[in-house]
Amino acid sequence: MRTRFSFPHHRVVTSGLMLGAAMLLTPASALAAPQGCDKSCLETMAAHYRAAYLAHDPRPLPLSPKLRFVENNVELRLPDGTWSTVTKEVGPALTLSDPRTGQVAVFTSIMQNDVPGFLAIRLKVQNRRITEVEHIISTRRNLSAPPTPIGDVESFTHDPDIARPVPVAERSSRADLIAQADGYFSTLENNDGNLRGGVRFLPDTTRFENGMKFPEVEKGFRLGRYHFNERVRDRDYFLVDEVRGVAMARAYIDHKGRLDHYALTDGTQTRSIFREPQSWGVMELFKIRKGVITAIEAVFVQTPYYMRSPFTAKPEMRAGGLTPLVAPPAPTSPAAANPILNESGEEAAH
Repeated sequence: MRTRFSFPHHRVVTSGLMLGAAMLLTPASALAAPQGCDKSCLETMAAHYRAAYLAHDPRPLPLSPKLRFVENNVELRLPDGTWSTVTKEVGPALTLSDPRTGQVAVFTSIMQNDVPGFLAIRLKVQNRRITEVEHIISTRRNLSAPPTPIGDVESFTHDPDIARPVPVAERSSRADLIAQADGYFSTLENNDGNLRGGVRFLPDTTRFENGMKFPEVEKGFRLGRYHFNERVRDRDYFLVDEVRGVAMARAYIDHKGRLDHYALTDGTQTRSIFREPQSWGVMELFKIRKGVITAIEAVFVQTPYYMRSPFTAKPEMRAGGLTPLVAPPAPTSPAAANPILNESGEEAAH
């Protein structure tokens, strides 16, 4: 039996058709009242968005005339992309919100006919109108470069603690929540066995990447297992759910492809799986209690090397560089090619 979340104030995560129909019957004007959008408003807005998305019909949504829609780092007109192909939400859906920034996010899983995928959604809401929509959709096809970490949408469930409110006495400040998330990314970048930025984990902290489980997060970092990550850049902490103790970010993980064999901190010899320049675009959340990361969940997709989001306001040109520096491959000679011709069609002297 699969775990489903329920929220006491509004049960918006049930996947039944009646819920979707009821949401689509709600006029956009009812959501677009002039007053601000608090936490319950944002999370209800996300539920309406999911229903409209599954119905392939954005008309009931309170969309801004200047709406921007980006899916897998490409700006599109809405509806397009998976709005046209989604056939089912498998779920369960996890919703997070930040009234201070007007951001709400959903982590869920979907089917596009017979193609399963993990989907992260970000909505920005201003004056009760949706001004930005961002999707990261991960399927086996768009994770074609190594590695291909993707789980089973039918059996996946979120860590139930992510959705729970943190008792007031155990909550961290916004700055501290972001600092823990940033320490994680700094540790992931050029991972050499050291924990950076004061990041802390429980012994059993687990990371899910596209639904695939990676336990003992700290142990992997202490081994320097992820030394092939040259940069983690354009880190944008757009959502901090202070009630749930969650920081969420968009970032890009760059692999230059020059690292070959390397040693873990225990002396084990291993080989990088990245053999060419490649990047991951990721949306990632971090559950934090008493200043310790207790759960991590990420949805990411392969992108061209050094790509960034159209929403990246201030691109971060991080130098990167593995420690120790990895020399480039030895120079080689160009391959044979067809003759160089002059304007007369004769082979040119060179």
